[in-house]
Amino acid sequence: MSLELTLALTLAALLFEAAFGYPSLLLARIGHPVMWIGRLIALLDRHLNRDAAAPGERRLAGVGALILIVLASGMAGLVVQVLLMRLPFVGLLLAGLAGSALFAQRSLHHFVAQVADGLDESLEAGRRAVSHIVGRDPEKLDEAGVARAAIESLAENYSDGVVAPALWMAIGGLPGAAIYKGVNTADSMIGHRDARHTHFGWASARFDDLINLPASRLAGALIVVAAVFVRGASPWRAITAMRRDAARHRSPNAGWPEAAMAGALGIAIAGPRHYGGKLSVDGLMGEGGRYECTANDIRRALALYRAADGVMVALVAALALVAWG
Repeated sequence: MSLELTLALTLAALLFEAAFGYPSLLLARIGHPVMWIGRLIALLDRHLNRDAAAPGERRLAGVGALILIVLASGMAGLVVQVLLMRLPFVGLLLAGLAGSALFAQRSLHHFVAQVADGLDESLEAGRRAVSHIVGRDPEKLDEAGVARAAIESLAENYSDGVVAPALWMAIGGLPGAAIYKGVNTADSMIGHRDARHTHFGWASARFDDLINLPASRLAGALIVVAAVFVRGASPWRAITAMRRDAARHRSPNAGWPEAAMAGALGIAIAGPRHYGGKLSVDGLMGEGGRYECTANDIRRALALYRAADGVMVALVAALALVAWG
């Protein structure tokens, strides 16, 4: 698939998802592509990740599982793309509609906004809302902790759920974005370092880190540019925080958008957090910023997110025009 077509496809998919999201009727009837990938990953985990196997065998089995996930995701994307692109123009729109399921622009905004609305109601409502988007222990979070968790999730998932699939769709069409989504889902399901997945999930976790490297840096840069258009945000603070703090994050990728957002808004996020009853000490993003975040800071972060997403869509559109011209 040529670059002008992949860029046009990416633009169509982004616009469809921003406008309509993933229809609840389809979700109820057939589920979501991430759910389908998740079933495959759970099946591979159940049958290949044997408790009695030695660590080396489990790591090798994890490599095999990753290869199967990549092949299954890529082939599914390729089949859909080939079938739909046989139709001139209409096929591109239909492929864009299918590809929109691989983005999370609308749903991400919805779930983060619910945290701000929940905090307006009560701390308990804010904790319930944030539990849908973060893995940490919500009962240990005060109001500022809930707000920070929501902002961190917004920044990280902007990179993972929006920028990265857009980048890989622009490069590789539907197969590229589908492979990315498969690997990212595998990382979220088996890439964590619990006793069962330390070795089996190693390949998925490392490969996810690798394919997110360019997107995380791009997401940080987009947030910097977006800060120019958002009242009260500072692109210079965003650049400073990103250069200073991104490498402190335990993830090689999440620190870039988180630091950029924290710096732009003049707040501090990340730091010590509890997961499964255990304390995880992480670097502070936006050091020197205000740590006591509020529901209003979540809404400021959402305004910055909308601007960054708009900048990205405009960039894809401009590149598509240049490619076609």
